[in-house]
Amino acid sequence: MSVLAIDAGTTGVTALVVTEDGRIDSKGYEEFAQHFPRPGLVEHNPEEIWQATLAACASALRRAATTPSCVGITNQRETAVLWDRRTLAAPRRAIVWQDRRTSGICQELRERGHEPRVSELTGLRLDPYFTATKLTWVARHDPGGWEGVTSGRVVCGTVDSYLIARLTGGARHVTDPSNASRTLLYGLESGGWEPELCALFGVPEGALPEIVPNHGVIGRTDPAAFLGLDLPISGVAGDQQAALFGQTCFDPGDVKCTYGTGSFILANTGGEIVRSEAGLLSTVAWQTPSGERTYALEGSIFVTGAAVQWLRDGLGLIGTAPESEAVARTVPDSGGVVFVPALTGLGAPYWEPEARGLITGITRGTTRAHLVRATLEAIAFEVRDVVEVMAYGSVQALKADGGASSNDLLMQVQADQLGAPVERPVIQETTALGAAFLAGLGSGVWGSTAELRKTWQLDRRFEPGARDDAAYGRWREAVRLASHTSSTRG
Repeated sequence: MSVLAIDAGTTGVTALVVTEDGRIDSKGYEEFAQHFPRPGLVEHNPEEIWQATLAACASALRRAATTPSCVGITNQRETAVLWDRRTLAAPRRAIVWQDRRTSGICQELRERGHEPRVSELTGLRLDPYFTATKLTWVARHDPGGWEGVTSGRVVCGTVDSYLIARLTGGARHVTDPSNASRTLLYGLESGGWEPELCALFGVPEGALPEIVPNHGVIGRTDPAAFLGLDLPISGVAGDQQAALFGQTCFDPGDVKCTYGTGSFILANTGGEIVRSEAGLLSTVAWQTPSGERTYALEGSIFVTGAAVQWLRDGLGLIGTAPESEAVARTVPDSGGVVFVPALTGLGAPYWEPEARGLITGITRGTTRAHLVRATLEAIAFEVRDVVEVMAYGSVQALKADGGASSNDLLMQVQADQLGAPVERPVIQETTALGAAFLAGLGSGVWGSTAELRKTWQLDRRFEPGARDDAAYGRWREAVRLASHTSSTRG
C-alpha cells in the first residue's frame, strides 16, 4: 500500500507517493505564479494552485511503482481563499499569508482594545499574517467579491479547504483544527468557530468550512475532477503541523524547525495549551477522530529561505540557492556584516509588520561571500531568537527539515548558536511526509504513531561547537535598528 501526499506550498505544489515503510516511491512538483500588485502585497490565483496540484500529482503517479490507497493534504497556512460553492471558481485572487495589507486593520482593532480578548480565545495576536483580517479587508475593499459571501453563494477558507472542494468536485467544504487555529476565528478551548470573533472580523460563520479531525476519512476524490481517481481523503494538516507530525514529534517537548520560505519552530506541548508572553503562538498541532487535541507552541519567522532566493534573484550574488553554502565557506565569518532579512516585516518573537530589511557593518573589504554568509547566519540567529524564548522546557535536540536543511554549514552554525544538537532526517520533505502519515493513519495503512516512529531515519546529527555570542549581539542590535526604523518611518 502507498499514500498520495499533496503539499500545496507557497511557491509550488509537491506530490509524493509514500510507501508503507516510509520511503518516497515517486515525486512530482509544479510551481505557480506569485503576484505582487504593490509592495507588501502578495497574491495567488487559486485556479493556478489547482492546476499545479493536478500537474504535480499526475507527474508523481506516472512515476510511481505502487498505486496509492488514500490521499493526504498539507498546505500553506493563513492564506485567504474565496470560491463559488457551485462552480468552484474563485471571484478574486487569494491573499497570501505573507501579505501585509491589513496592518492598518490590525492597528485599528488593537487601538480599540480587542487584542487581549483575541489572544485569549485564539492563542494568536493581531497581525496581518493571519486569515481573518484578510477577509475583513476583502469586505471593505472588494464589495463585489464579498457580496457573494454575504449572500451564501461564495464560501471562504484556507488552501486546504479549497483543494478539498476541488478534489471532491464541490462535495465537501471542510478544514481541520490545525488550519482553523491559524485564522483568528477558532477558539483553542472550544475547538470550534467563535461567534464573537466572526462578528468582530465581519465573517459570516455559514461561509466557513466544517472542522473535521486531522485523520480519518473526510471525503472522496471525484474521478471526473481528479485524474480519474476515486480515493479517500483521510489526512489533512497545515504545513508546519504536518512537518511536526512527519518528524514524528509525538511527545511533549519534541521540537522541529522547518527551513523553507520562512522558518517555523514548533514544540509539541501535548494536551496542554501553553501560552507565551514572549511573542510565540499557541496553536493546535492535530486532533484525533476521538476529539483529543495535541497543541504546540510556535515561533513563525517570515523570511529565511526567501532571503537566499533574494540573493539569487534580486541581487544576482549566487546562481542557485545551494551555491550559497560553497560561497559562504570561502570566508571564515561574515566580516562583521549583519543582515536582518525583514523583507516582509519581522515575525516571532518581535512582531514588527512594518520593519524592513537592513544590512550593517559593510566596509571596503566586504565581498559577496560576506553577505552570503551573513544571510545564513541571520537564519540561525532568527531561530535562536525563537528557541531562547520558548517557555516549554529546554530543547534537547532540534529536528530540522525543509529545503535549507540540506545546507551543512547552516545546520552547523545553527547547532553552535543553539548549544544543542540539530538532527536532519533522511527524508527532508517532512511536510508532505506528515500529510502522508496522517492519511495513512486515517485509512489503516499504519496502525499507530509507534509504527510511524519506526520509519524515521537520521541522515546526520550536527553537534554544537563554539558559539559566537559577539556576532549574535551584533544581530540583536541590528534587529533593534530595523524595528526603530519601522517605528519612525512615515
